[in-house]
Amino acid sequence: MKLKSLLLGVGLMLGVTMAQAEEPFKVGFVYVGPVGDLGWSYEHDQGRKEMEKYFKGKVKTTYVENVAEGADAERVITQLVKAGNKVIFTTSFGFMNATVKAAKRFPNVVFEHATGYKRAKNLGTYVLRTYEGRYISGVAAGLLTKTNTIGYIGAFPIPEVIRDIDATYMGAKSVNPNIKLKIVWANTWYDPGKETDAANALMDQGADVLIQHTDSPAPLIAAQKRGARAIGQASDQSKFAPQAHIFSVRDHWAPYYIKTVQQVMDGTWKSQDFWGGFHDNMLQLASINPNLPKNVRAKIEETLAAIKSGKLKPFTGPIKDNTGKIVVPAGHSLTDQELARVNWYVQGITDKIPH
Repeated sequence: MKLKSLLLGVGLMLGVTMAQAEEPFKVGFVYVGPVGDLGWSYEHDQGRKEMEKYFKGKVKTTYVENVAEGADAERVITQLVKAGNKVIFTTSFGFMNATVKAAKRFPNVVFEHATGYKRAKNLGTYVLRTYEGRYISGVAAGLLTKTNTIGYIGAFPIPEVIRDIDATYMGAKSVNPNIKLKIVWANTWYDPGKETDAANALMDQGADVLIQHTDSPAPLIAAQKRGARAIGQASDQSKFAPQAHIFSVRDHWAPYYIKTVQQVMDGTWKSQDFWGGFHDNMLQLASINPNLPKNVRAKIEETLAAIKSGKLKPFTGPIKDNTGKIVVPAGHSLTDQELARVNWYVQGITDKIPH
C-alpha cells in the first residue's frame, strides 16, 4: 500500500513538472492607441497575432491598448511583468522612460522599445526606416500635385516625425523644384476629429496631396471628399478612399517579433538597436492605386527599387538645414545613431519645429 502511494505521489509530481514545462512562454505588448486605429497600433497587433500563430501554442501573448505615455505606462508594464510575461514590447516613443525604469526594476525580463534610443543589458530598441516610405511618398506627391503644395499632418515633434517630414520634402523636391510643404501638428497619434481638422486646414492652404503621421484613415476620407489625394499610414487604408488613395506605406512587424521571441527562448538574445525597412520586407507599399498615371507609377517603383538595393539613401549629403547650415556633409550618409537624433528641417521647409 505504501509503495502504491509512493508511486502515485511520484506520478503526480511528474505530471506537475510536465505541465509546468508545457506552459506557454508569455509575451506582453503595450499600445499607445486602440488596436482598431487601422494604423500604427493595428499593425503592431497584426504582428503580435502573426507571431503567436507562428509558435503554435508555445507562446501566449497579452496586450494593453490605449495606454497614455507617462506614469500610466509604467503601471501597465509592471502589471505585465507580474502576470509572468518574459518579454515586453512597448510600442511608442513616449513609453521610453517608463520602459527604462521597468528594465532597471526587473532585470530578468527582456524589454524591447519601439522608436526610442535608450538601451540597457535587458532593454533593446527597434524602429522602422519610415523615412524610406516618406521619401517615396514625397516623390509621388511631387509628381501628382497640381498646386505644387503638399500637406503633412504631424503627430508630435519627435526625431522620427521630423526626419520623415524632411524625407517627404526631399523626395518631392527631387521631382518637382517648385514644391512647397505645409505642416499642421495634430498633437495626437490617434484622434479622427483632430486629424480631419488638420487635413481640412492643409487643404484650405492649397495642399492637394496629404501625407500623415497620425493613425486613423480620417485624412484620406477628408481628401476624397474634397477631390485631393492622400497616402495611407502604417496599414493598407485604400478601402476608405478608393479614389484619393495613392498607396499606403504598411508596417510589417511580425518578422521582428518572431525573431526576437525566438532568441529570448533560445537564450541568444542581446540588446541592440534594430532598424528595419523595405530591404527587410518590414516596410511595404500596399495597394498602389491603378488610377495613377503610368509615369508616376513607374517613378514610384524605380525609387522603391533604388532604396531597396541601397543605391538611394535619402539622408546622404550635402544637406543643409533651413537656416543654411550644412548638417550632412557631401558624400556622408547619416548613421542610425545620427538619424535617431534628427532635430532640424531641411532647406526649403519654411516652418519652425515646435518646442
